[in-house]
Amino acid sequence: MHPDSIPARPYRGIPQDERRAQRRGQLVAAGIAVYGERGYRQATVKAVCEAAGLTERYFYESYNNSEELLIACYDAVTSGVMEEIVAAARQAGRGRAARTRAMLHAYFAALQREPRSARVFLVEIRGVSRAVDKAFDASLRAIGEQVAQVVAPAGSPSDPLLQAGIVGGVIHIALRWIEDDYAPGIEEVTDSALRLGMVLARPARRS
Repeated sequence: MHPDSIPARPYRGIPQDERRAQRRGQLVAAGIAVYGERGYRQATVKAVCEAAGLTERYFYESYNNSEELLIACYDAVTSGVMEEIVAAARQAGRGRAARTRAMLHAYFAALQREPRSARVFLVEIRGVSRAVDKAFDASLRAIGEQVAQVVAPAGSPSDPLLQAGIVGGVIHIALRWIEDDYAPGIEEVTDSALRLGMVLARPARRS
């Protein structure tokens, strides 16, 4: 048998691949906490590793640099928030206005509940490097498409530019809301964002 085909030996009953995945999860959770509290540019690999309870050797086992971890943190936050948003839309029924409002309310609730994650999601991801900007842009495109699938009328043609404008607008509302210490209340900020989000629910004009 070739050495590469020999399964990795378990350590204390846990396979090596599973342990690596656990360490990646620890690093992502620590990255969200550290970047959200100190800011990405003020954080070091050492600080993240200390928060994760791991040595730097294990950091470089999973990531080449801090940018890769920042992207992983952003992806983790985005995935969690999107799961909540889509679940809220499904529970809201079939009405587009009700679904749009439920999605926005779930979004703002998640930002308010997890301020460190919100900082990674909205602030720290911006302007780090071209690679990080590309990951951020790809994520926003995916979010726009997912939201449009729930909100837009059936059979409406896809409008990526409109989706980008609405997602970007909601993000700016969220940034202002957080900057103003989560004022006004969540119901009011949701209603404000709903006026923008409902643009996606309008049937496209025929030329």
